[in-house]
Amino acid sequence: MLGSFDFDVIRRSLPYLFYEGMTFTLTLTALSALGGLVFGTLIALMRLSGYKLLGRIAGLYVDFMRSLPLVLVIFWFYFLVPYIGQWLTGASRPIKVGAFSSSLITFIMFEAAYFSEIMRAGIQSISRGQPAAASALGMTYSQSMRYVVLPQAFRNMLPVLLTQTIVLFQDTSLVYVLSITDFLGAASKVAQRDGRLVEMYLFAAVVYFTISCVASWGVRRLQARISIVR
Repeated sequence: MLGSFDFDVIRRSLPYLFYEGMTFTLTLTALSALGGLVFGTLIALMRLSGYKLLGRIAGLYVDFMRSLPLVLVIFWFYFLVPYIGQWLTGASRPIKVGAFSSSLITFIMFEAAYFSEIMRAGIQSISRGQPAAASALGMTYSQSMRYVVLPQAFRNMLPVLLTQTIVLFQDTSLVYVLSITDFLGAASKVAQRDGRLVEMYLFAAVVYFTISCVASWGVRRLQARISIVR
């Protein structure tokens, strides 16, 4: 069976697969993780605030996003964002939004729901006595969160946040449905061009598997080191 494989097609396509495809995938993963973490932290703070209305709005957002398939959200944002932009700006035509911008917005909004739950658990893991002590020292709520609670919560939740980022890295392959040249999209284009679907899809699976396994191993090492420091 392996004798019929054309491994040379993989070797010839490596620059295209990694310099264009994997670069796009890693860029989208990094920007989505950063944006999702920032937005998710704000949602977590809304849910933990004393304002019931803010907490309910944040809770509905999280439940809504976590109840939808990601691929469906990708399609929604890709087709609806131009019309939303038209409505907000009052333009006569839908605003042109590139596939990258649309997919980036999608992943930030979607992953924020998951990151918010991770950060909420991290914030709740901090002893209530610490915010009380910060308040006794004259700190405001925002200052105690910024300087006392969030740094510790982020440290406690760092392994889980990184694990979710690995899942995000795998999920970015779904932008293939928008014909974006991510790593999987690049592999698919080469496979269809050269008629070598088995070789290219198998190679893509091996690459995703290897990167995810190495990253997971690094997260486990980091988690063990953090537990020792504690």
